[in-house]
Amino acid sequence: MRTWMITGLVIACLIVTAAAYSWLAPGPPVEAARARFEAIREFVDEEGRTRLPKTHLVTMPFAGRVEPIEWVEGDRVEAGQVVARVVPADLKLDVDEADAAVKRLQASIVENDDVTVESTALLQSQKYVESMDSTVEAAAERVKSAEAKRDFAEKSLHRARTLRERGGMSEENLNQAEFNKVDADVDYETDLLVLRALKSMHTATALLPTIVEQYITRKRLQHDVLVEERTQAQIKLQQAKRDRDRGEMKSPIDGVVLERFETNERTVAAGTVLLSIGRREELEVEIDVLSQDVVRVKPGQPVEIYGPAIGQGFISGVVSRVYPAGFTKTSSLGVEQQRVWVIVRFEPEPLARLRAERELGIGYRVRARIITDDKPRALAVPRSALFRGPRGDWQAFVVEEGVAKLRSLEIGLLNDEQAEVIKGLEENAVVILAPETNLIDGARVQPVIP
Repeated sequence: MRTWMITGLVIACLIVTAAAYSWLAPGPPVEAARARFEAIREFVDEEGRTRLPKTHLVTMPFAGRVEPIEWVEGDRVEAGQVVARVVPADLKLDVDEADAAVKRLQASIVENDDVTVESTALLQSQKYVESMDSTVEAAAERVKSAEAKRDFAEKSLHRARTLRERGGMSEENLNQAEFNKVDADVDYETDLLVLRALKSMHTATALLPTIVEQYITRKRLQHDVLVEERTQAQIKLQQAKRDRDRGEMKSPIDGVVLERFETNERTVAAGTVLLSIGRREELEVEIDVLSQDVVRVKPGQPVEIYGPAIGQGFISGVVSRVYPAGFTKTSSLGVEQQRVWVIVRFEPEPLARLRAERELGIGYRVRARIITDDKPRALAVPRSALFRGPRGDWQAFVVEEGVAKLRSLEIGLLNDEQAEVIKGLEENAVVILAPETNLIDGARVQPVIP
């Protein structure tokens, strides 16, 4: 009986001792940090690449044969400097041909406008008509004279026949009267036929001045046609001269040759790109940002651009444009993401200093940290102390007298390293960093603060 009592007493003492040890033991060590007031900022950090906002292309203005291009990538060019040229001999031939066409038409106009011969012919035809008028009048008078002679001969024949019947005239005289009558009739008919012929000739001759005048009028109309043809030829000459001027392709800006597309002399089509030229002073960065993050990005926000291409530290930039539409991109893990382009402009002075130190080119990979918000003084804890609770709220384990207490927190600004605590913590509160998944509320821990 006494043995059982002693055994029970020993077991009870062991249980009490174990309970006391578990209650008073410091617990396992955990990495922890204190909540402190410090500057904090919220940012979006993404990878990007450098680019130029505008690339100037030197293209063929028309189909032709281009000379060899000696410029190479990286060569500096000045605005107005000839960087490519169409073979000059081809352009000179086109100008000479167009100029010859203009001169030929000008000579044709001068020749056409010269109506000296036509004017002389008109005057001659008018005089000829006047002469024909006089000739017709003379022929008409001659017909009148012949008609009078015929009438006289007819009367004489009538008297001769009357006298012959009375025996007062000889047979010979009667025959003479009859002969005179026939001769007078023949003369009258002849003169009448001549008059009719002259009138016909007069009608035809009267048309000569009209014909000459119509020919002169036609030459005046031809003048207008030749003037229009000359105008067209002059336009072609202007086009040929314009092509000659355009045949010397000049750089539109002070910049560098980014790419040369043609090297040898050959015939190329109109619009063929020969060179691309840009200004590295206008360098900017394009970044594709996740659509859920880009809603916090606005033009004018400061940006820190860093990475191996930049060297030590970072250079300043500013958000210049956020594209209104997104696009789908597959990540390296095969996940489809909706992303939006954001354009960042370098600050001029930092970019100038960077370019003086190293050759930052186009298409270089960099990283950009877009500062979306910041506070100079906020109660902050390390980002690794936070995790999502069952209801999706932010939670953290706070160490109080060696015991881990689970708390729900209201978070403000948040980045990859820090989190602003608006509600739920006080200054110098100790929070557990990256708590284990098996850590429970009320467990004893031993905080280790670096």
